[in-house]
Amino acid sequence: MAVLAKAYLVLYNVVLTLGWGVILVLSVKHLTEKKTNIGLYNSVETPLKIFQSAAILEVLHCAVGLVPSSVVITAFQVASRLFLTWAVAHSVPQVHDNAGVAGFIFAWSITEVIRYSFYAFSLLDKLPYILQWCRYTFFYFLYPIGVTGELVTIYSSLGYVSKSGLYSVSMPNRLNFSFDFHLFLMVVMFSYIPIFPQLYFHMIRQRKKVIGGKVKPQYLEVPTVQLKGWENFSQDAFVDFVCFEFKTK
Repeated sequence: MAVLAKAYLVLYNVVLTLGWGVILVLSVKHLTEKKTNIGLYNSVETPLKIFQSAAILEVLHCAVGLVPSSVVITAFQVASRLFLTWAVAHSVPQVHDNAGVAGFIFAWSITEVIRYSFYAFSLLDKLPYILQWCRYTFFYFLYPIGVTGELVTIYSSLGYVSKSGLYSVSMPNRLNFSFDFHLFLMVVMFSYIPIFPQLYFHMIRQRKKVIGGKVKPQYLEVPTVQLKGWENFSQDAFVDFVCFEFKTK
C-alpha cells in the first residue's frame, strides 16, 4: 500500500509540474509573439482552470492521510486560489487583459513548476540542491508579484461587481439573508495587509534554516507512505500552499 501511495503522489506531482509548465510556456510564447499581455489569459484559461482546480486533490490527500498536513489549512489555501480563478477571473471577463492577471499567472506558474517538481524529487529521494535553492529563493520576488497581481485583479473587478450585483443577494427574500459580494471582495483585499508580511517573513526564516544548513531533511514515517521532509507540513501549508519545514536534529 505504501508503495502504491508513494507512486501515486509522485505521479500526481509530475503531472502537475507538467501542467503548470504548459501554462508557463504558453504565457511566455504569448508575450514573445504578441508583445503584450492582452489576450494572455485567454491563451492559458483552460489549462489554468484545470490544473488549479486539480489542487482540490491536495485536500483529499490530507483527509485520507496520504500527506500528514492539516486539512483545514490546506483547504483554506486551495480555496483562496480557486476563489481568484473562478469567482474573480472567470466570473469577471473585464479583468482578463489586466496586467494584474498576467502578474499572478506568471508568479503562480513558476512557483508551481518549482513546488511540484520539488515534491516529486523529494519523494524519490533525488532532490537536486539547485531545485531546493530555487524553492527557497524565488519567493523573494515571485510572492510579491503574485500578491500584487491578485490584489490588482480583485481591485479591477470591483467596478463591474458593484454595477452588476454579481453574486450579491439583497433583501427581502425568503431566507432573510443578504450578501454583498463587492464588500466581500474589499474585505478579502484588506485581509492581505496582516497576512502577507507574516507569510513572507516566515519564508525568509525558513530559507535561513534550510539553505543556511541549520536543519537537514529527514524521513518521517506515516501510516500510509514514507515521505521526506514533511514533518511540519501543516504549519507550512499556510505559505504558498505548502512549504517544507525540516525537523532539527
